[in-house]
Amino acid sequence: MSKEEALALANEQGTDLVVIAEKADPPVARLIDFHKFLYKEKKRKKEEKKKAKQVEIKDLRLSLLIAEADKQRLIQKAKAFLKEGNQVKFNLVLRGRERAFKDKAIDLLNEIAGFLTDAKMIKEPRLEGNVVRMIVSK
Repeated sequence: MSKEEALALANEQGTDLVVIAEKADPPVARLIDFHKFLYKEKKRKKEEKKKAKQVEIKDLRLSLLIAEADKQRLIQKAKAFLKEGNQVKFNLVLRGRERAFKDKAIDLLNEIAGFLTDAKMIKEPRLEGNVVRMIVSK
């Protein structure tokens, strides 16, 4: 039906003419109560938002002189966080003379990322002030 006929029908029924698929040939429109449509759409989006899982970022701190056993414990903790669906942020704080060894700090974080085989790196190890940070996710 033509646009004018559809508008006349909408006025007659007391509803709104809403274009559903504008690019279709011919364009598709529906006769609906637009306020009711907006209300249902808002409600549907709110329900989707409730069902969506919020991703948490878990922080793990370490130092440049970390022992091997502590490093393995840290890796196991990171794997547990990743298994739960969280992201893990590694913070390696450089204190005093350790600031001269930025490369070693980045290498250490890359080594830890190598142990987390099923994870992908969201943020590469990078120096931010006195802290080298890296973010990993599943």
